[in-house]
Amino acid sequence: MRSPAKPITNVFKLSSITSHMTQALPALRIAVISLPLLVLAACGDKGGANAAGPGKMPPPEVNVVTVQPRNLGMDFEYAAQTAGSRETEVRARVAGILENRLYEEGSRVKAGTVLFQIDPGAYRTQLASAEASAGVAEAKLNQAKREFARLTPLAAEKAISQKEFDDAKSALETAEASYKQVQAQVNEAKLNLGYTRVVAPIDGVTGVAAKSNGSLVTAADSLLTTIVQTDPVYVNFSVPEADYLKLSKDVGAGKIALPGKKTNNGSLAFDVQLKLADGSMAPVTGKMNFVSEKVNPATGGFDARAQVPNPEGTLRPGQFVRVILSGATRSAAIAIPQRAVIDSPMGKIVFTVSPDNKLVPKPVELDGWSHGEWIVTKGLQGGDRVLVDGFIKAHDPGMTVTPIAITAKAASTPAAPAGAPAAKPDDKPAAAAASAPAASAAASAEAKH
Repeated sequence: MRSPAKPITNVFKLSSITSHMTQALPALRIAVISLPLLVLAACGDKGGANAAGPGKMPPPEVNVVTVQPRNLGMDFEYAAQTAGSRETEVRARVAGILENRLYEEGSRVKAGTVLFQIDPGAYRTQLASAEASAGVAEAKLNQAKREFARLTPLAAEKAISQKEFDDAKSALETAEASYKQVQAQVNEAKLNLGYTRVVAPIDGVTGVAAKSNGSLVTAADSLLTTIVQTDPVYVNFSVPEADYLKLSKDVGAGKIALPGKKTNNGSLAFDVQLKLADGSMAPVTGKMNFVSEKVNPATGGFDARAQVPNPEGTLRPGQFVRVILSGATRSAAIAIPQRAVIDSPMGKIVFTVSPDNKLVPKPVELDGWSHGEWIVTKGLQGGDRVLVDGFIKAHDPGMTVTPIAITAKAASTPAAPAGAPAAKPDDKPAAAAASAPAASAAASAEAKH
């Protein structure tokens, strides 16, 4: 009975051995895989000691721009709204029934063009009555003149009393005054009759008629339409107080030169361009012609205005635009392409390329941007080479690169290298995000030194 139990014992032993082998297999696999890697790593170390080794990757090529101080044109951009240079309400000057509208709404008219006709019947009657009264007054005046002329020689010969002569003279003066009064009434009646023809007071574009034919026009409700003069057109905007104070400070320090002297109305002769709502630029250029002397409490800025020619009528009153003031110049400014600046936890930084072609992050201070370039006030100096393109390949401080110099003009319009795939919009932010921690640490150390 004992002999049959031996196979069972052997089975348990075999199962135990198999279990131990199964547990040892992962460690064995790791050892087998790690051995070639260690050998390759050792070979790589030996190859790394030799700079000319066939397996070594060349330094990545990057585009750099060499910054130099230069006179840089300054632009100031603000939200604005267009308005007519003259906006006039067309009102009736006499009451009556509106007989007819004589213009096409929205059309251009010249000053003096008849726009509306008010019923003139009542005013023709008033004129006729005034002219009749004038005839009576004229007859009385002529009678007084004849009477005074007849009595004058008699008074000289003492043939009549002095009182009789004085009465004749007073009657003549009264008749003259009455005649003038009636003539004024005639003139008023003529004016009122003429006012029944409502004319355009200025050249411009007409608006919608406020009253239809047959409506009653009264002194309290006399608005008929509006006329807007759109050539030239005004552009109203507000200059923030902070911008004004900073500009005044920079001008006083000689950092910025203005395009002209301040005029009596506060303007500074800036050239003015308009950016329309669709991003396109208006085909006309104007001049700044007014700046208020006081801050508008509603906007917290100085009200300003520009005048822009509009011969084709492409600009309409009420449009929302962006006004760009140009003509100022910043002296000895250092500017870099906008895409060369990286946001990091330490602030704005750029990568420069040292003389031995290594990446060196530097913190910079910026003062706005102009024509697609950041204006750098601190952190860079003339002759520094700034990394513009190639953040995907080169973003680690101390990394060796192969710099390819490009001009500042070419750097302002990014282009993909020949044979390279088009960069995606999020390529640079990803590179900046990946390099921010290391670059920030290096930039912090650079700032401390």
